[in-house]
Amino acid sequence: MQSDQLTVFAVLAVTLGLFAWNRWRYDIVALGALLVVTLAGIVPPEKAFMGLGHPAVITVAAVLVLSRGLLNGGVVDSMARHLTKVGDRPWVQVLTLTGIVALCSGFMNNVGALALFMPVAIWMSRQNGRSPSYLLMPLAFGSLLGGTLTLIGTPPNIIIAGYRRQVGEAPFGMFDFLPVGLAITVTGVLLIALLWRLTPRRENPNGDQQLFEISAYLTELKLPEESKYAGRTLHELMVAGGEDDVMITALIRGDQQLRMPSMYEVLRDDDILLVECDPDSLKAFLDATKMELAAHADSEAEAREKAEQDKQAEKNGDEDKQTEAEAARKDRHSERALAEAIVTPQSSLVGTTATGLALRERHGVNILAVARQGQRLQQRLSKIRFAAGDILLVQAREDQLQSTLNGLGCLPLASRGLRITTPRQVWLASGIFAGALVLVSAGLMPASIALVGAALLMILTGLVPTGDIYKSIDMSIIVLIAAMMPIGEALESTGGSQLIADALLEVGQAAPPAATIAILMAGVMLLTNVVNNAAAAVLAAPVAISLAQGMNASADPLLMAVAIGSSCAFLTPIGHQSNTLVMAPGGYRFGDYWRLGLPLSILVVLVAVPTILWVWPL
Repeated sequence: MQSDQLTVFAVLAVTLGLFAWNRWRYDIVALGALLVVTLAGIVPPEKAFMGLGHPAVITVAAVLVLSRGLLNGGVVDSMARHLTKVGDRPWVQVLTLTGIVALCSGFMNNVGALALFMPVAIWMSRQNGRSPSYLLMPLAFGSLLGGTLTLIGTPPNIIIAGYRRQVGEAPFGMFDFLPVGLAITVTGVLLIALLWRLTPRRENPNGDQQLFEISAYLTELKLPEESKYAGRTLHELMVAGGEDDVMITALIRGDQQLRMPSMYEVLRDDDILLVECDPDSLKAFLDATKMELAAHADSEAEAREKAEQDKQAEKNGDEDKQTEAEAARKDRHSERALAEAIVTPQSSLVGTTATGLALRERHGVNILAVARQGQRLQQRLSKIRFAAGDILLVQAREDQLQSTLNGLGCLPLASRGLRITTPRQVWLASGIFAGALVLVSAGLMPASIALVGAALLMILTGLVPTGDIYKSIDMSIIVLIAAMMPIGEALESTGGSQLIADALLEVGQAAPPAATIAILMAGVMLLTNVVNNAAAAVLAAPVAISLAQGMNASADPLLMAVAIGSSCAFLTPIGHQSNTLVMAPGGYRFGDYWRLGLPLSILVVLVAVPTILWVWPL
């Protein structure tokens, strides 16, 4: 083994170890590995960052923007509204939800499709008194299966399509993946529906109660007459209170109620603040500001006022006004834009605190509660460092809640008296996307050009606001692919991929070609359960090409095996973002995934290998 090969294998071993350790983000690890092989002279400096301009990278970025446009246009949401009518039988719910998510994942980012249907699954679980764990793992696995249907279903397909150029063939087309992808998706969804009982039962310890019960933490505070804070801003009051865990959810002034008031709102005598906090923080805040509990301060005054209003209403016959005032008082606790959201691995919240990010001042959002592994955290909110998978109870202005969650890298799970709305330009979004698919399928345009053009149209038509363009693109995926491509080429140019291919050939000498394909697919499948699937595809594709050359056979079936293997991470929660996102809401543990994932992985190999050889013979 030559020194360059040793260097590349050593770098790859460390890189894969760091990927599996998951202590640092995978894009940072990939960039570090790229710099090492460049400094070692294996990758020429002028080619180190050529991956950023690779068609696969551009195509992945365009698909992410298109996915946001489809979400904003309400294309998938229009289907989600009908899923609540499928009945209450568990296997029917699993079959329907998993099948719909798989279908959507074939044409949009699979994490985006999963995120859109997670609230539906959680709502259905709560309505039927079941744990969300019954539905969420099948939902995640369905999103992975569906990604194998088309070229744009998942980044590994886009990457593998580009590698076909190296054997002198045109890249795989939009629906070249469909025969194999459809076979494993249909059989996989049916298996999940039959074996849904293998998903672990994670019952809510609180029975049918919701995860967050905040009514006991809501209190009305009154600014007394002649308070020194009258005429000063709400921000000054909060600073004087010195309690980061006291959240102002509304300001009530006479008949008006200001939800999520500005921190620079000027206070007046007799203003009432609706706050959310624990008893200890409340006591400290009252001691510091000399505010009064509104229930105590207003008991006699309200009685007199109500009696006077009743008399006046009787005198004027104005019963509607009296009823309206009474209803407004009762609705103070219910008319707030509250939602449950999950922190994604790419969220800016990970590793930080609400105080450190100044969420209220910068983003206009209150974090009212945090849950981790199915349990509400009892420590002070200002001290909690958020982690991927945390579930947050957040409050924001109704018209800004969706954009705020997007900006913070959080996905909505369920709402509290609030429907998070999106524009309903279904036909426009569908038409633009369908047009791009037709251009690519007919061979009139390369996928990168057609999809970038469609993304631009969605931006120009307002389906994707200009402020959300780059928020739609997961830059960690883009950097990962761009950094790993030169490393994959280094593996090939140094002869490392040929060494691996020769080893596989020796193992499969006495076995039929189908066994060699199955071994390659299973190996890639195991790899993608501990590293990002795009990285697995980049590393395995050169090996597949070298293996095909050693077998004196077509590279197509081996490249297809890599595409399928790198998309099917069913054994661990870290193999794919979809698996990670359902871990906390479902209450799953690390070792839960293999129970359903192992039979599903075996089924994929058993179905995919003969289908590949039928469509793409050696």
